[in-house]
Amino acid sequence: MNRMNFTEEHQLFRESLKDFLQKEVVPHIEKWEETGTIDRFIWPKFGEMGFFGLATSEKDGGLDLDLFYTIVLLEELQKINSGGFAAAIWAHVYLAMTHLNKNGNAYQKDRYLKPSVNGDLVGCLGVSEPFGGSDVAGMRTTAIKQGDNYIINGSKTFITNGVYADYVILAAKTNPELGNKGISILIVDLKSDGVSANKLNKLGWKASDTAELALDNVVVPASNLMGAEGSGFTFIMEAFALERLIMGVNAHARAEYALEYALNYMSERETFGKTIDQYQALRHRFVDLYADMEMCKQYNYYVVDGMNKGEYMVKEATISKLKSTKMADEVIYSCLQFLGGYGYMEDYPMARMFRDSRLGPIGGGTSEILREIIAKIIIDKKEYKAPKE
Repeated sequence: MNRMNFTEEHQLFRESLKDFLQKEVVPHIEKWEETGTIDRFIWPKFGEMGFFGLATSEKDGGLDLDLFYTIVLLEELQKINSGGFAAAIWAHVYLAMTHLNKNGNAYQKDRYLKPSVNGDLVGCLGVSEPFGGSDVAGMRTTAIKQGDNYIINGSKTFITNGVYADYVILAAKTNPELGNKGISILIVDLKSDGVSANKLNKLGWKASDTAELALDNVVVPASNLMGAEGSGFTFIMEAFALERLIMGVNAHARAEYALEYALNYMSERETFGKTIDQYQALRHRFVDLYADMEMCKQYNYYVVDGMNKGEYMVKEATISKLKSTKMADEVIYSCLQFLGGYGYMEDYPMARMFRDSRLGPIGGGTSEILREIIAKIIIDKKEYKAPKE
């Protein structure tokens, strides 16, 4: 426990969350991993416990708690060994609901945010497209205004929750000729005529549904436009910092879990009359991995602290994701090796962790893209400024 950032209240919350996950989620994980479908009953259960409303204001049905409660939620979700289930939860809360919390008007909060806090509606975020992921300005999906509606045409891909969610926070060009200044955000009901979802078959994250969405002349009321036309690019860039920090935190948490599991195995597995945690080569490798994890973990807490204080942490959050996801891949690769042949068996958790972790350096901006963003900040002196309220 990090005493600088976590209070006794945070610890009590952590224990309550652990108990909830063990009782309500863990018994169903194997089924959800096998079927690729998370039973709908779990969403209202999360809502009843307040877990979806940690960052939502009290007037909108949330708890309005500091960001370290979010970190507790993310960390414990990684320790039930289903990256897919964890992704479904945080994509709803910290991708879709983040935009509703920050940019939704009174109508949109009543219609979408409050039911999302309760777990009655499930959301997703639609930014990436088949022709470009991190190249947001190059998106091709359009939303052209006709009277009191927008007519949307285009496609989105790699959308977590995209098959079974109720709505998508969608980025589209309302003024295509203006480039990134013509991007807007609209809330689209996924049951609307003209919306179709194709479920993608992934290497890992098996429990979560990931979709390619096609939108063919989808009619969306103008009341579902978030903010002003053309403000979408700013909204997306602002949200990226939180998304990248979340993936950094996820990475250090799953690495920590892998190390805990591996050490427990090593303390029980015997060869030549002694447990394998007594072999110097393995002990020293384990310590190096643990040190890398701890360095990333403490750095991530520093970034969380800055965000919690309202600081604009684009560079720091980007570094968090870049380094933590690389670290987690290396840690889990080595932990699988510690288990020997058992690490390669599906009956042991490391094989799933190995697959689930691999998305870390890809989703939310590949490591190659992140290095270029950081290079622009450090070398080219590019400044990313918080959007004006």
